[in-house]
Amino acid sequence: MSRIRLPNRRAHELRDLDFNGKRFVVGFGRYDDGRLAELFIDTAKPGSTDLDHVARDAAVSASLGLQSGMDLETLRAAVSRDSDGSPAGLLGAALDLVAGESAR
Repeated sequence: MSRIRLPNRRAHELRDLDFNGKRFVVGFGRYDDGRLAELFIDTAKPGSTDLDHVARDAAVSASLGLQSGMDLETLRAAVSRDSDGSPAGLLGAALDLVAGESAR
């Protein structure tokens, strides 16, 4: 499936996320039909740290998957989880946060 491009101007939501003792800002946008279309993850205090790069790269990879037809639940199922089902990594925590917003 080819990538679905988003308009240059679009609605965007921001949420705070605390994960493993660190604070992040998760941004996300949706298609007109409500499906998740893009994800951004930044540290609360951006700088050029390795964590900033890992967070941004994970979000870009997820966004490319979403824009190529993958749905949120498929992405959530693909990330590492602890034995209790909670996310083991930052991307999983961000996806769960967005899924919780979608359920409202």
